Amino acid sequence: MLGISAAAQFLSAPGQSYSVAAFKDPMRQGLAISETNFAAAYAVATIVSACLLPFVGRLVDRFGARVMLPVIAAGLGTACLGMSTVESLTELYVAFGFVRSLGQGALCLVSIWLIGEWFERKRGFATAIAGVGGGLSVMTIPVLNHWLIESYGWQTGWMVLGVTVWVVLIIPVIVLVRDRPEDLGLHPDGLAPARIDEPDLNEARHRQPKSPTITPTGESWTVGETVRDPTFWKLLSVPTTAGLVGTGLVFHQVALVQSHGFGITRLEALLLMTLQAGFATLMAIPAGWLTDRVQSRFILFAAMFVLAAATLLIMTLPFAWLVFPYALLLGLHGCVMRSTGQVVWINFYGRANQGAVRGVAWCGMILGSAAGPLPLALSRDHLGTWTPALCLFLVLPLLAATAVWTARPPLRASISGNSHDAS
Repeated sequence: MLGISAAAQFLSAPGQSYSVAAFKDPMRQGLAISETNFAAAYAVATIVSACLLPFVGRLVDRFGARVMLPVIAAGLGTACLGMSTVESLTELYVAFGFVRSLGQGALCLVSIWLIGEWFERKRGFATAIAGVGGGLSVMTIPVLNHWLIESYGWQTGWMVLGVTVWVVLIIPVIVLVRDRPEDLGLHPDGLAPARIDEPDLNEARHRQPKSPTITPTGESWTVGETVRDPTFWKLLSVPTTAGLVGTGLVFHQVALVQSHGFGITRLEALLLMTLQAGFATLMAIPAGWLTDRVQSRFILFAAMFVLAAATLLIMTLPFAWLVFPYALLLGLHGCVMRSTGQVVWINFYGRANQGAVRGVAWCGMILGSAAGPLPLALSRDHLGTWTPALCLFLVLPLLAATAVWTARPPLRASISGNSHDAS
């Protein structure tokens, strides 16, 4: 299950910003469209993806990963072939909508859902291991895309991505994946229920334990209960900000790095993503270990300060060599979001409705990522500088850090008018 989840995260690349970044300039030039129009198409597609995620989450809860993963993979491969045939801005809007919805949205959601079902006490560690697939994707896919585009053209690049998704994620998933350990007479983490001490949420709330909250399956929250809980919105501020700021920086990475005039080439700017992902992969296991032992709010608080530091660095960049610390900071932030940022929802709100709850949470995150490229594009096209948008990107993580610091383990009694309805 870990291997399949990692493979799914690796092959979510066609819908991810780091992969699209390699196609951006060749496609823009080939289709003769502006920076703002390309970013707008990407943003609209991302909004569509976000709006579909709560629906996808409910489908995953109902049908499981064994059914949904092959269906989504088949659709994503087809969408990549559609991207290879784009000839106008209108077609770009449509093709981006499918690629973003199926790649960045649905495929990632199902892969994390699978880990949530198979692991509990080791959930953070397992999520980090599976997240290595995403890290390896960032390390390799931008460079592979660059080579394909330079050698064969951007159309062929999209076709190769689509066929790869089909080959790796359809038949192997049908043969290997089982939705839950209980389907095979097993238990999460391989531990019998008698060996798992269920936490007392009231005690956890009042004592503010150092270890993370893990809500027992029988105490799982419905989506309605979750969105009425103030803690949910405090937690949501982090992935939303990470999506907005992180996507904006990655989407425009080549232009941002080159804007400081140090003679950095397009390939070198893309290779910074490899460094970023390599460091994220290196730190994935420590981040997962930490996630299983430290309150999520502390880790997410630190991640927001790391993102703010990276933004400040790329905004000023007095020396060319500082692009390396910039990439390392983004890598560190990314590995936290792939571990703590993924498991916090199921840990806080339970397993029974994890797809639906995570779908709502990811809706906010992806709406943030939809907005990310636009402020920078507008700032560059209309003001002639990246600085105003980067100043905004500097403030947002600090606000999110303040919000998540006050997040406490959720408690149903704190929700006014809660009816304790079953899910």
